[in-house]
Amino acid sequence: MKKTMISALVLSAASLGLPAVAGFAPAYAAAPAVAGLPDFADLVERVGPAVVNIRTTERISQKDVDAAGQADEMQEFLRRFFGGQMPRGQGQAPRRRNLPSPGQEIQRGIGSGFVVSADGYVLTNAHVVDGADEVYVTLTDKREFKAKVLGADARADVAVLKIDGGKLPYLTIGDPNKARVGEWVIAIGSPFNLENTVTSGIISAKARDTGDLLPLIQSDVAVNPGNSGGPLINLRGEVIGINSQIATLSGGYNGISFAIPIDEAMRVADQLKKSGKVTRGRLGVQIGELNKDVAESLGLKNNKGAEVTQVESGSPADKGGVRVGDVVVKYNGKEIDRFADLTRMVLGTAPGTKSTLTVWRKGVPVDVHVTVGEADPDSKVAGRSGGKKGEKKDEAPATAANALGFVVTDLTAAQKRELGVAGGVIVEDTDGPAEAAGLRQGDILLMLNNQDIVDAKQFNAAVAKLDPKRAAAVLVRRGSQAQHFSLRPAPATK
Repeated sequence: MKKTMISALVLSAASLGLPAVAGFAPAYAAAPAVAGLPDFADLVERVGPAVVNIRTTERISQKDVDAAGQADEMQEFLRRFFGGQMPRGQGQAPRRRNLPSPGQEIQRGIGSGFVVSADGYVLTNAHVVDGADEVYVTLTDKREFKAKVLGADARADVAVLKIDGGKLPYLTIGDPNKARVGEWVIAIGSPFNLENTVTSGIISAKARDTGDLLPLIQSDVAVNPGNSGGPLINLRGEVIGINSQIATLSGGYNGISFAIPIDEAMRVADQLKKSGKVTRGRLGVQIGELNKDVAESLGLKNNKGAEVTQVESGSPADKGGVRVGDVVVKYNGKEIDRFADLTRMVLGTAPGTKSTLTVWRKGVPVDVHVTVGEADPDSKVAGRSGGKKGEKKDEAPATAANALGFVVTDLTAAQKRELGVAGGVIVEDTDGPAEAAGLRQGDILLMLNNQDIVDAKQFNAAVAKLDPKRAAAVLVRRGSQAQHFSLRPAPATK
């Protein structure tokens, strides 16, 4: 069924021509009417010369030539025996198309970029130069330079180029944190190889989480293939982002584009200039989102933070004392608003840095000190967790489930050693709330409402005392991961 989003608009009585109602007042003072739209001409004239066109090429290898020749011969074979008429001059050798020769350069792709220093450093997207044998940078005055790729980081989608030039026009780096939603911005680039194309729009959202490494700036500025790597510029002429991607169903611009915040891009660029690569921090944990019911059951005021669902043995987090079930609420004093924030903060920390995680543990905040490790370039620092739900379980024992829907037994000493836990119970069967939440036979229950589960007797006794009007938080381990589940006790039957 199609769902429709409906927005509401609050209007004052005066705006509707109605008398004011006593005791009620508008939430804000009326803003002055917009006088007119901005004129971008002077801005473009000032910043345009610092925006460049980027052309990439690749060299043909002998392997490419051989593959092209084989494809040509196969096409001729198929035409002769399956394609109908022979051409005039039947019996003559087939006319071969011109094949490229080894070492020949052919155009691979186009993109955009911008100069960030007078001595020729250029920023663009990593995907613009990925796989290129040669990169050429063309200025607005038609001067062309062969560029050296100093480094490219695919995770941030940032690349740094160097061209041999002096006193080049360059852009001023702005502060995207000061940008406001609704603010006018422009993009300059080479969409469809149309050099120095200017488009305009407004910032639609900031810190948009699209699943990428960095939070992105969303705008409605028209961006198309070829715009990649070009600047997003505010009305002060400062670059605040690198145009990187679009949200599209057609392959072309559909009204939503995204830019990498320039402050994040410059941090990556600085490392690429120095060493040609980017090093990132690592904790060695898996983390999950915290829902509102679980947060309330754990005694948290809100569901901000990241729940630790797995700690890798021997990792920086393990050595520092981070535990499964901890909820990380701050990293070096900065609040974790969303799940992805912790991952980004850790990735942005230099390996070897001593950092402090404030975790919510058993109802109180605890500071845990860790020395950040170095992340593998291709590995994830943290990821979402969660087991499969709805899997068929074995036949259940004939034992009544408790109010949360669990039938549990004690863990054996061998199981505790294998799992590395001091207590807990194993689920033999589920019913009611537990079954509805997707919990199943074989799950290990470690905590109930911030309290350790010792054995089945203690757990069932604690469940029997739960308030059926309040949800309870149960820390469940499945395989190598653990996650809190919020379950509301079933009311007692009479």
